[in-house]
Amino acid sequence: MKNILVTGGCGFIGVNFIRYLLADPDFKGRIINADNLTYAGNPESLENIAERYPQRYYFEKADICDQKQIGAIFEKYHIDAIAHFAAESHVDRSIVGPDAFIRTNINGTFNLLEQTRRYQEQIVLFHHVSTDEVYGSLGDDGFFTETTPYDPSSPYSASKAASDHLVNAYHRTYGIPITISNCSNNYGPFQFPEKLIPLMILNALEGKPLPVYGDGKNVRDWLYVTDHCRALWTIMQKGQRGETYNVGGRCEMRNIDLVEMICDLLDRMAPDSLHKPHRNLITFVKDRPGHDQRYAIDFSKLEHDLGWSPEESYETGIEKTIHWYLENTKWVNRIKSGAYLSWIETHYADNAS
Repeated sequence: MKNILVTGGCGFIGVNFIRYLLADPDFKGRIINADNLTYAGNPESLENIAERYPQRYYFEKADICDQKQIGAIFEKYHIDAIAHFAAESHVDRSIVGPDAFIRTNINGTFNLLEQTRRYQEQIVLFHHVSTDEVYGSLGDDGFFTETTPYDPSSPYSASKAASDHLVNAYHRTYGIPITISNCSNNYGPFQFPEKLIPLMILNALEGKPLPVYGDGKNVRDWLYVTDHCRALWTIMQKGQRGETYNVGGRCEMRNIDLVEMICDLLDRMAPDSLHKPHRNLITFVKDRPGHDQRYAIDFSKLEHDLGWSPEESYETGIEKTIHWYLENTKWVNRIKSGAYLSWIETHYADNAS
């Protein structure tokens, strides 16, 4: 893997993966980041990376649904591996406007697979990053495994399920070397503020309501993003081609308990806040349509076969995350103001590299 195409590399997990991989002294290859810079793609999160790693990091503004753009990237950089992050990923947005999710998550993945097939002789791996939401909802007991039947509940999870099936089909039909990972909820630095954890942190600091769906008893498994990046690179290097690996954090928590923990940590970590105790800001709101009750990941296959396990507990990971948002107010303010969109328009014309 000398020339890795990272799609959606300006998004939350993509940014962290690029930073993780370039900081790995054992990785000697190049990363080509292809991102269309939609609302959640922020190249400022990778500011100075090209200067820090000359001739090892390249950016291409490109739409994964555009055959010409993606084909040109494969040709220009002699791509031999793909780490496919690019996706529309917010459940609420998929309920309001599912068309973008069908286009990007299904048609975009199809186009990438077609370009991979076109250059198949030079491709050593197509790794597809997916979600545990494709499995649907669990009751009080049990865990998702790699053989759990798919049962998506939202347009988002349905589009990711479809893309998973496409990737598997291209392996079986055309022999493309693939791996797939289905991960639990990620959190950590550089996450877009619409997601639950940064939304709670930033709203609390501003004295805004902390909206919790329903009764707050929905359960999620939380995975610190750096642990996820380690897992992805482990799978890409050691994973058996054609296999799926679940990635979890071993951090199951009810949404209300998570929000209360964030509030308590902010009381301690932001002692000058005018909005303590932050728990007083918690507000219960009407539940989301089709809201899955519980997600829980069994990642024993990844643990036993490839030797990966998470290093961060939720307590250590969330404290690191809160500290990052407290220390990076300039990044937060530009994101929340929309100023970074003007920055993108200034710095990146269509098809610029």
